[in-house]
Amino acid sequence: MIFAPDCVEKGDGEVVLFLHGVGGGAYSWMPQINSFSMNYVAAAWNMPGYGKSPLFGPMSFPALADSLEVLLHDRGWDKVHLVGHSMGGMVAQAFAVGRQDRLLSLTLSATSPAFGKPDGDFQKKFVEARLAPLANGATMVDLATELVDTMMSKDADPYGRQLAFDSMADVPAETYRAAVECIVTFEQRANLANINVPTLVLAGETDTNAPAPMMEKMAAKIPGARYVCLPELGHLANLEDPQAFDAALNDFLNSVPR
Repeated sequence: MIFAPDCVEKGDGEVVLFLHGVGGGAYSWMPQINSFSMNYVAAAWNMPGYGKSPLFGPMSFPALADSLEVLLHDRGWDKVHLVGHSMGGMVAQAFAVGRQDRLLSLTLSATSPAFGKPDGDFQKKFVEARLAPLANGATMVDLATELVDTMMSKDADPYGRQLAFDSMADVPAETYRAAVECIVTFEQRANLANINVPTLVLAGETDTNAPAPMMEKMAAKIPGARYVCLPELGHLANLEDPQAFDAALNDFLNSVPR
């Protein structure tokens, strides 16, 4: 049995639903919840294993997509504007494969259509590198201290930087392990051409986790997709410069046919 994930929401109108990444959580979208709630229901889930959302069994993209559908059913949301960041963008793609009738639009931020084969050398090294500190006794606070600055521009908003640190530090270690092991299994390149809802592909110019040139190629494979690159921003653009991120997203949402 799949239980509805925990969700933070505010506002009225059409639903804009935000999905966070491996080191995030619902509150890593607070700048957007506050700004978009003026015109929409602005909502952000805690992915299973995060916040108050329990994780039952191994984490997988099909299971996460199913959990997302349960959330929509639980909240009575027929259709949503889905915004996924990093791993959340992968969940959004997995959800869109067979559930595009539930989407008003799709925004893929700082994400990728694939991570490669889970048994590949790159993937093995990635998992080992990300999990080795925990195996050696480090805490999630230690990981946040090490990783957050590498994902953000040097001039990032101080409040956003602190929010990014707090969000990662609050992730349970076992959830972080499960998410890292899950993310390397992702593969949806063949489905990009089948996405037929209004789509925004949003990159950060200095992002090394989801490089802008890769995201531009990704956008070119989605029919009619809009590609936007945010200058001088990294992997956590929504926290580095919320005004620039929100302006790009709001401009796109205003263009979506009603």
